[in-house]
Amino acid sequence: MIAVLAALAITAVLAPAIITWLGRRGFYVLALAPFGGLIWVFANWPDSEHGIRTESITWVPTLQMNIDLRFDTLAAIMSVLVLGVGALVLCYCAEYFTETRRRVAGFGGEMVAFAGAMFGLVCSDNMLVLYIFWELTTVLSFLLVGFYAVRATSRRAATQALLVTTAGGLAMLVGIVILGEVAGSYSLSEIVANPPTGISVTVAIVLILIGALSKSAVFPFHFWLPGAMAAPTPVSAYLHAAAMVKAGIFLVARLAPGFADLVSWHIMVVGLGMVTMILGGFRSLREYDLKLVLAFGTVSQLGFLMVLVGIGDANVAMAGLTMLVAHAFFKASLFMVVGIIDHSTGTRDLRKLAGLGIKAPWLATIAALAAASMAGLPITLGFVGKETAFAEIWHTGALNAWQGPVVVIVLVVGSTLTVAYSLRFIWGAFGRKRKTTPSPAVAQLHKPNAAFLIPAGVLAVAGVVSGPLAGPIGDAFEPYAETVPDYGEEIVHLSLWHGFNLPLALTAIAVVAGTALFALVRELGRLGFVKPALGNADRIYDAVLRGADTVSVNLTRNTQRGSLPLTQGIIVVTLVLLPTIVLFLGSRNNLELEGFDTPIQLVIGGIMVASAIAATMLRNRLAAVLVVGATGYSCGVLFALHGAPDLALTQFLVETLTLVIFVLVLRKLPAESETRHATGFKPLRALLGLAFGALLVLVGLFAAAARNTIPISSELPYAAYKYGNGSNTVNVLLVDIRAWDTLGEISVLLVAATGVASMVFRHRRFGSAPSVADATRKKAPRTEYDGSQQFGERTTWLRGSDFRDPRHRSMVLEATTRLIFPTMIVLSLYFFYAGHNAPGGGFAGGLTMGLALVLRYLAGGRYELGEAIPIDAGRILGIGLGLSVATAVASVFMGAPALSSATIEFTLPIFGDVKLVTALFFDLGVYFIVVGLVLDVLRSLGARLDEDAPRVRRTQQEASV
Repeated sequence: MIAVLAALAITAVLAPAIITWLGRRGFYVLALAPFGGLIWVFANWPDSEHGIRTESITWVPTLQMNIDLRFDTLAAIMSVLVLGVGALVLCYCAEYFTETRRRVAGFGGEMVAFAGAMFGLVCSDNMLVLYIFWELTTVLSFLLVGFYAVRATSRRAATQALLVTTAGGLAMLVGIVILGEVAGSYSLSEIVANPPTGISVTVAIVLILIGALSKSAVFPFHFWLPGAMAAPTPVSAYLHAAAMVKAGIFLVARLAPGFADLVSWHIMVVGLGMVTMILGGFRSLREYDLKLVLAFGTVSQLGFLMVLVGIGDANVAMAGLTMLVAHAFFKASLFMVVGIIDHSTGTRDLRKLAGLGIKAPWLATIAALAAASMAGLPITLGFVGKETAFAEIWHTGALNAWQGPVVVIVLVVGSTLTVAYSLRFIWGAFGRKRKTTPSPAVAQLHKPNAAFLIPAGVLAVAGVVSGPLAGPIGDAFEPYAETVPDYGEEIVHLSLWHGFNLPLALTAIAVVAGTALFALVRELGRLGFVKPALGNADRIYDAVLRGADTVSVNLTRNTQRGSLPLTQGIIVVTLVLLPTIVLFLGSRNNLELEGFDTPIQLVIGGIMVASAIAATMLRNRLAAVLVVGATGYSCGVLFALHGAPDLALTQFLVETLTLVIFVLVLRKLPAESETRHATGFKPLRALLGLAFGALLVLVGLFAAAARNTIPISSELPYAAYKYGNGSNTVNVLLVDIRAWDTLGEISVLLVAATGVASMVFRHRRFGSAPSVADATRKKAPRTEYDGSQQFGERTTWLRGSDFRDPRHRSMVLEATTRLIFPTMIVLSLYFFYAGHNAPGGGFAGGLTMGLALVLRYLAGGRYELGEAIPIDAGRILGIGLGLSVATAVASVFMGAPALSSATIEFTLPIFGDVKLVTALFFDLGVYFIVVGLVLDVLRSLGARLDEDAPRVRRTQQEASV
């Protein structure tokens, strides 16, 4: 199974290149992948000889996310449809598309990828992995339905299908999580074999069924499927006849052995299935587009299938599997026929087609064979399935005495509609319609070649030939039926002929009534209705979207008015109210308060409180920033006092760098905020601030009091040394145990740096900071100041200082920087190398290096920054992220899980035994990203603004003159 998935994935990736190279004939090459998978399916069919095949790949075992695949009878049946019909549809595409634009090349890859996603879905035994494949089919369906992206109808249809199926998928995900947690396992086979019970299970099943019903277009989610007919016909023939819409049917069939006895199950599956069958059949009689006739017919048949596989009876399940296969055969074939008609005549309107049967007899024969199976006429596989359904539902033990006959009567009515729209399709597409000559569209017919007809013909013939072979086919289906309750009845053996009995009479009634209904519809047109008698689901869908838009606009208008105080107030009020309400509604009622351990804590706490109060009262921006920084340094002291030197070191470095960034920004702002910018409601703002601070303290106290076992942190030092090969627990956590999280965080840092630079540079990212050579070449000194002093009058400690206004130079700072900068570089490297076993690490080392660059910039200016590191900050950021990502791959090749420590040991002549871990290189990536971030901030908020300052001053002077 994994090999088949890999082959399909590789083919999907190569598909655009294959079609670009070979043209539309490349579709035949793509068809080899699903065809090869089909051969594997038949070679490994789960019978008494091969048994049920299972494969597994361990992945995130603590989250039970192992890729578990299980190939049983139901998976094999679905795989035949997914791979077999998929291969034929790809062959059909080679004749359907007349040109191979770039979009067509991508279309081929998407079709193969869809086949792979469906194969993975039907073989998944892990519900979480099944959901991943489930959503992959949703995304690929969106891309395929929206193939004609320039058409508004295609965009609308693709969006509609995406929204409906994704909403159902999200509900299904919640149900999967509830069911998995209640059952204690996410294995589908284990849960079905030993189904849990309780109200939570019922809720979970209802949510999962919402996903299944939405995917299979069952009422009230039926409306997206006819809209999806805006897609190319191969998409309709594959996704909307044989594959995607069968995903919900498959999931119901998979869960039925364990949960079909639930009342909610019968209401949703059987009840809504019957409604869907009648509604879809009725709507199909009102359409003139041949594709829409088949689309609403598909909706009707999906409701029929949902009833059969959802009743929960072994013999009815046999009928369900039979109809599942028959439907894929005849409906995919008929969609291909419509595509050929559209391709050859330029129309799908049955009112414009007349005499096509005479002009294209082979095409008419294929359509007649497929329509016969759809109508359930004798000899066909559709006839076998309906006969079995009528016979077994009447007296099944899964339904009570009156439910069985009622369901049968509804199905007979639905079958009558099926016969009627089958005849309407054949008459509309191929009938003479009282005309002696073909219609203009048919007169200009481009006769399809044999290669165009063969895929549809193969499926149509298969639907007829399978009827006499019902016995062997039934033997292949029985292993699944044995998993469904049989209520004391022996499993029925499928057969083409069961004699003259009630099911045959019901079939005859459906055929005769359907023929009469078709004649009535033909005479009365659209039954005299102007508007849909049962309402228009599309209009309801549009109304829901408009309502959502209205609510979102009103909510945004009332909460996002462009006022920063209002926005912050709403956020703070939400943060105060929600946790408080949840806290008091919860069961947490034990709260233990402890005083200060040492007097120094009280002193530091007082400093923090005083600094916070001072920050709210000071009008000078720089003074306010400095007192806020005092709270950060005080927090670092608390870390150090409580035995967390690593956190204290990082806190001090971050706080220092933050202060520098604030100063760089504030130097372009007035020293004090203007009175006209002051906002009112200060008492209310103060109240919100106090409430938020009190909430944080309260939640922290309750969280600390909620602990009732030994914290896991006590085991972390041992785990860090044993599994991460390091004594610094904090660093090992960052670069090994939770390295995936760290990778995400440094990616956010990179995005933040890019965002800051983009806002400052506006039009384009400038390269590295300017160097002394750039200043000399551009004669920049003459534009830096007013020329009141000459260069060379002062000793130069830093080369870049020569190009600064002498009034802004400090000899003490320059000389100190000349001495301290190398020391800070060495300290930075020490923090980096020692961080795995001592306080430090890539983050602390990068911050130290960043502060060294800050010092160099403050002392020597923007040209000195270019002398310090003449490399573009963007490249440094890219190198850092590349190193961190490459570590994940390197760890795998060295036998360790991705982004975990793999040990490298070797001996050097002088150094002796050397032991390295791959986490060192991940930490090196962190180091580079932090350095790149600081350099980018200095380049944007510092050097770039300095470069603009002389121009701004000149502009102001010229304006004053």
